Amino acid sequence: MNGLSFSTLLLDIEGTTSSIVFVHDVMFPFAKRELRGFLDEHFEDAELAPTWDAVAKGVGAANLDKLARHLNLPPKEALERTAIRLMDADAKSTGLKDLQGKIWRRGFESSELKAHVYDDVPPALKRWKDAGLVVYIYSSGSVAAQQLFFGHTVSGDLRPFLSGHFDTTTGPKKEPESYRKIATAIGQSPASILFFSDVVAELDAARSAGMQTGLMLRPGNAPVDGDHGHWMFENFDGISS
Repeated sequence: MNGLSFSTLLLDIEGTTSSIVFVHDVMFPFAKRELRGFLDEHFEDAELAPTWDAVAKGVGAANLDKLARHLNLPPKEALERTAIRLMDADAKSTGLKDLQGKIWRRGFESSELKAHVYDDVPPALKRWKDAGLVVYIYSSGSVAAQQLFFGHTVSGDLRPFLSGHFDTTTGPKKEPESYRKIATAIGQSPASILFFSDVVAELDAARSAGMQTGLMLRPGNAPVDGDHGHWMFENFDGISS
């Protein structure tokens, strides 16, 4: 298939396995709408304090208390304002993604949210597993949010087809070192891994790390210009090692 030979697939989510529209028009607004209620219910939960501090770090503060003093606001109000600011900027902040994942849990587990996946994704995942290939996810969304997402899709629970998940705690998606770390973590040489994304800069980073790369041209993805040198695909049909 197009000269590619691989034993492992690494998949982005937004614009690759799933619609950008669903993520931006359903999941993001849900998290923003439910933010205040979630904070009212859980702000005093001691186990969530690291999440609050991580959100503060997303705007350069050492922790939430220092952010609150800087903004001259009560801590919960400072946290809410900062989370909304990061959401509005579509920031790839690890702390924000952790917080959003915790809010989305309520939506997925109540079935108010059902994750979109393209029609070709479930049969591709099954085909790859049947062929002895392994599939991992690498997304800016937290690992917990990814597991919720694939556990509650419009096509059912797809987690049995996945071997693991990576998020930005591994590293930024546009940095080659992140892909080297992933290859090391799964015990594979980068050359044996085929990474799919809709973002050329991510593919460039993966290629610099030695991975094979495929650019997804899903409906609604941003147009891509220039001679980027990545294989291009409209779907996963026919993709096999």
